[in-house]
Amino acid sequence: MNNIPAVMIIFGGSGDLAHRKIYPALFNLYRQGLIQDNFAVIGTARRPWSHDYLREVVSTAVHEFFGEVNEDDLTAFASHFYYQSHDVTSVDHYKTLKKLASDLDKKYACQGNRIFYLAMAPSFFGTIAEHIADQHLTGTGFNRLVVEKPFGTDLASAQVLNKQIRSSFNEEQVFRIDHYLGKEMVQNILPLRFANPMIKALWNKDNIKNIQVTLAERLGVEARGGYYDQSGAMRDMVQNHIFQIITLLAMPEPSRLTDQEIHVAKEALLDSLVIPDEAAVARDFVRGQYAGTETTFEYVKEPNVDPDSNTETFVAGHAEFKHGPLACVPIYFRTGKEMREKKTRIDVVFKGQRSLYGQVADNTLTIEVDPTDQIYFHLNGKTIQGGDLRKEKIYYRFSDEEQAKVPDGYERLIRDVFVNDSTNFTRWNELRQYWKFVDAVEAAWQKQNEAGVKPVKYPPYLLGPAESKQVFQDPGDSWIYK
Repeated sequence: MNNIPAVMIIFGGSGDLAHRKIYPALFNLYRQGLIQDNFAVIGTARRPWSHDYLREVVSTAVHEFFGEVNEDDLTAFASHFYYQSHDVTSVDHYKTLKKLASDLDKKYACQGNRIFYLAMAPSFFGTIAEHIADQHLTGTGFNRLVVEKPFGTDLASAQVLNKQIRSSFNEEQVFRIDHYLGKEMVQNILPLRFANPMIKALWNKDNIKNIQVTLAERLGVEARGGYYDQSGAMRDMVQNHIFQIITLLAMPEPSRLTDQEIHVAKEALLDSLVIPDEAAVARDFVRGQYAGTETTFEYVKEPNVDPDSNTETFVAGHAEFKHGPLACVPIYFRTGKEMREKKTRIDVVFKGQRSLYGQVADNTLTIEVDPTDQIYFHLNGKTIQGGDLRKEKIYYRFSDEEQAKVPDGYERLIRDVFVNDSTNFTRWNELRQYWKFVDAVEAAWQKQNEAGVKPVKYPPYLLGPAESKQVFQDPGDSWIYK
């Protein structure tokens, strides 16, 4: 599809997300021809910018992301951008915005199509959605709403927000964006599982012992202390990124590769998600806070963090499903800040079998998402001299030329919005189950807090607290990534 007509309205058009991700993504989609002559973008925010100033900001953002570009292309692209100073709580401002959108629709022949992108503080999401409805900002063509995370802070707040959004949009029009679903190796999970007969045949509870998902961050909370202290690792990372990955790993095979059928398969899996009780949280989960060093703050001494905070900067635990190909197979996860390195990886551990060679190492399949895109098997092979065994890696990785072609996650997902492909976005029924799980863990931790049980401290720049090995059901198991 090329030259898709639409007026895109970005609420938060002066913000960091728009500058770093959205504007460069749109420029690359313009260079590819997905949008061309019949599109316009309205950036809105409180700042008193002009059309020309926004175009300068857009040009700067593109240069920062891509370096050298064709200046004629960039000038033509930026000419499609317009700015409207906007208070999202003011009804009158929506009337002005509606007029501008209508004028641009006529100017660029956008056929009444609208894309609304909420790239600002989540506390305004509901207000914006409701005013889009009561001020009739939607167009006569397609209407799509892109919502950034976090979608609520718990199930109750997410339900309220969903009700507000549904006043303007039906579920098929809502694109809850999570940039992890735009990453190349996350998008490779389904082809890996369903397009390879060998792997497809082994991807079940009879052959897989456990799966381990690690999402490690090298940095601490830095300037986000105020936000993070109200969130923590469970809400900030597990509720979205990690559960998105887990769902792709455990879902049954869809009947067809359409967005609708893929979501049907996901929902069937998530309906069987085991929600942990207090005893399970105490037994199967570990939460921690990073300690300090001579040159770094410990978490409770970071700016804007409560010195008595029990907010976790690390969590390890496991998810399990009653149904699906991996029914009752533990899927372990861990995520934390101030860990040894930035790394996102998945380790699939296959069950060992009796061997003529005695005790042999488990076969593992590793999918590295960040910072390197690669997949590799750990197999047992013979040493070159003698009859002993050694572990060997067999790689699937990109060449430098291929790696250069891998699109940014935001570019891929924004493209999906234009072409109306919701495969890599989260539906409400999926999100609801994620929140049920997270709320159960948070409620159990709150009772621990009241009993004086605090998160364990862990030294920075390792892989979290040593206690994280306690999450394994089999005491003989351990983290593959060490």
